[in-house]
Amino acid sequence: MTDLCEFVPAYVRAIAPYQPGKPLSELERELGIRDAVKLASNENPLGPSPLALKAAQAALGETARYPDGNGFALKSALAETYGVDKEQIVLGNGSNDVLELAARAFLAPGASALYARYAFAVYPLVTQACGAEGICVAAKAFGHDLEAMLSAIRPDTRIVFIANPNNPTGTLLAGGELLAFLERVPGSVLVVLDEAYTEYLPPEAKADSIAWLKRFPNLLITRTFSKAYGLAGLRLGFALGHADVAGMLNRVRQPFNVNSLAQAAACAALGDQAFIRRSHQLNRAGMAQLESGFRRMGLDYIPSFGNFVSFRVPAVGGKGGAAAVNQGLLKAGVIVRPVANYDMPEYLRVSVGLEAENVKFLRALERCLQDLGG
Repeated sequence: MTDLCEFVPAYVRAIAPYQPGKPLSELERELGIRDAVKLASNENPLGPSPLALKAAQAALGETARYPDGNGFALKSALAETYGVDKEQIVLGNGSNDVLELAARAFLAPGASALYARYAFAVYPLVTQACGAEGICVAAKAFGHDLEAMLSAIRPDTRIVFIANPNNPTGTLLAGGELLAFLERVPGSVLVVLDEAYTEYLPPEAKADSIAWLKRFPNLLITRTFSKAYGLAGLRLGFALGHADVAGMLNRVRQPFNVNSLAQAAACAALGDQAFIRRSHQLNRAGMAQLESGFRRMGLDYIPSFGNFVSFRVPAVGGKGGAAAVNQGLLKAGVIVRPVANYDMPEYLRVSVGLEAENVKFLRALERCLQDLGG
């Protein structure tokens, strides 16, 4: 087997696999408890829309059949919702799948892709998996430095990944900044604008990025049903772009990459905007609750436009620090997300939960800091 694996391309063998957050069930088994709280994966604490649940349950009877590989009903609903043609839409098994499709279609050995320091870990992973060179551009205030990214574009650059809001830092680029950036990017470079958290933005902070598709055929917008829509377990994301670009992604897409339950649930979820408004309101209240707690404890945090916030826990006198606090939180039955793999070893990221979940986290955090002498 060792000899066989040596024939795998070196760039694949060098990949450090993505490490998902610790499952809630695993921690409860370890501690012998049933009331653990998971605030690690930016999920919607409300769960899915009741309409989406009902639609998924109704689709259960058809699970012996293959799903619609072209996603006609869902693409029709997305086209109506966003004012695009169905030919501009690509469906994915989560938005991660769509990001990988973009990389597979446009990257290869000898090409390069750009992404910012502290940006989503999947960007370098999909780049490396295609044998392309990843170019990590220095960040500005934990966010994207668009001028630096423009300067880093090379003749062999085929993709620029931008997350807005960014994960794990929660930073946001203003619409005017992004528009000016798009106007200067060469048409031969695909700009992948990852908007997984756009539903959590206040109206005044939202840019009409979809309208930009008419001006920029090299723009691809990715979104997900995993966050505000609460369908993370069904795995469904999508991309909007020029029909020619969408066609290239569909060439490398698996024929049945989105299951029937996900398609049915998503169609119903799109029609329940009252649920999205409720999710948005809950998130704003929860974010204020977390920020107030951090200020009370004297902890620095990065102001976030997502449904999560990263906060700093430096070691004091050689004691404490983010890793120690994370272990203390786990023992208290609270799962957050260490972000040392993002070159942020002093930070932890916590998702916004229900009010009681946020209270449990803040109380556990305060006890950890006291126990560790913070």
